[in-house]
Amino acid sequence: MNFIIEGKKGVLIPRDEAARCLLCHDAPCASACPKGQDPARFLRAVRFDREKGSCSHMAECDDCAECGSPCEKACIHRDFPLRIRETRNAVMKKFGAGAVRQDEGPDLSVEFCGVKCQNPFFLSSSVVASGYEMCAQAFRAGWAGVVYKTIGFIMPEEVSPRFAAIGKEGTPFIGFRNLEQISDRPLQENLETLRRLKTDFTDKVIVSSIMGRDEYEWTQLALMSDKAGADLIECNFSCPHMSGKSLGSDVGQDPALVARYTAAARRGTGKPIIAKMTPNIGNMEIPALAAVEAGAAALAAINTIKSITALDLGSFAAEPAVAGLSSVSGYSGKAVKPIALRFIHDMAKHAELKTIPLSGMGGIETWRDAAEFIALGCGNLQVTTAVMQYGYRIIDDLIGGLKAFLAESGLESVDELKGKALGGLVNADKLDRKTIVFPAFNAELCVGCGRCMISCRDGGHQAILWTENRQPKLDGSKCVGCHLCSTVCPVGAIGMANRIPKPKKQQKKNDDDGQNSIRSAS
Repeated sequence: MNFIIEGKKGVLIPRDEAARCLLCHDAPCASACPKGQDPARFLRAVRFDREKGSCSHMAECDDCAECGSPCEKACIHRDFPLRIRETRNAVMKKFGAGAVRQDEGPDLSVEFCGVKCQNPFFLSSSVVASGYEMCAQAFRAGWAGVVYKTIGFIMPEEVSPRFAAIGKEGTPFIGFRNLEQISDRPLQENLETLRRLKTDFTDKVIVSSIMGRDEYEWTQLALMSDKAGADLIECNFSCPHMSGKSLGSDVGQDPALVARYTAAARRGTGKPIIAKMTPNIGNMEIPALAAVEAGAAALAAINTIKSITALDLGSFAAEPAVAGLSSVSGYSGKAVKPIALRFIHDMAKHAELKTIPLSGMGGIETWRDAAEFIALGCGNLQVTTAVMQYGYRIIDDLIGGLKAFLAESGLESVDELKGKALGGLVNADKLDRKTIVFPAFNAELCVGCGRCMISCRDGGHQAILWTENRQPKLDGSKCVGCHLCSTVCPVGAIGMANRIPKPKKQQKKNDDDGQNSIRSAS
């Protein structure tokens, strides 16, 4: 579980409280602090999974309980002010001195395709990297590189509106749909921006993302990007909603076209080429192999997923509706991370691709997300949707959190983390099917809501009984150890018992069912 359990109801959970924060610009709570501390920055660190070390932003607030809490009085939350003092006290109680230490850890510098990077964090090719001022601001904030918004000879006309988000319960933004195409600025203006960025930020990495309509355009775009000073060239084979044919994901789903256009780009530059792959395909390794064989030095994944996220049931138009109409378009955000990780894993473990550098993207918001992509083989990371939602400032917590994690894990570099999780992922037939882990109910944490019982009764194996004092009780003769109950528990009151051999009765049933399946198939 990714949340912290502090105790029974009535006890404040720091991350839950920080999740209420509106993440204000020029936050009133920070301006109100008489000690010049930054409670807004503290709350942001907690929200983005950096509770340990978060109190460094309120290090001078030991007597915060007696200051009259001007920060809380200044809070503009639409409901009730955030409980900043209680949140800080809860973090201090959990981590002690560790809660106020500054971030420590190894140097995060990496080398990607022979290019030195200050850290693995880049902006991905999108609206967040679509002009000089935006990219310059990101560099000043601490991002190591930008993949500039895709350039081409075409200048698309954009629609309005072109964004929509999808939420669940109290979370308004778990997935994001966009109808944005490649850059709508003139090609020469974009090339001049690349030149200027490389001149002004010599220690940062500039990646030119390109998209052509034929081999000639791919070659020319690569050549012009090279001359403009780009360190790397990314071929966009994956945009899922271009208004023209044989563009974006139309190319990425066709290995022959991927090979032709990669080779064409290679003719225009000696710089390393990254092939950006589409997830709108069953097996990404096939076009990835075609790209590598044609000259790509690295692979990037994933771009957005073709989607329809929601309908207005009054007009029956899909959102975002453009004069009453919409179209299938790209889906991104936290919700796509599991799909992105799957594609990264598939390429990282492929015999002919496992040595190819991977640039990972798709749902990265926190340092933990970043660490997961790296642990599955990525040497570089790209972010868009989280920046659109929270701003370039998230780089602080990405860098600080990843540094702290590496230090606490005894790792001295990003490279030492790279690929560390691949050995734990095997084919389904290799998984242990002879043992079981029963759920363990913590009566101290349980608030008696009954969610576990409802889910087990209606979607599991009817193995949870409900007692008169509103406590769950396990029927071990029915429990199969699926842990649906722990997955739905809203307070984290269900853990795991020790792994043991399956009861003989259950093991015999499994064996009998397997034999019956074999006979039926025969």
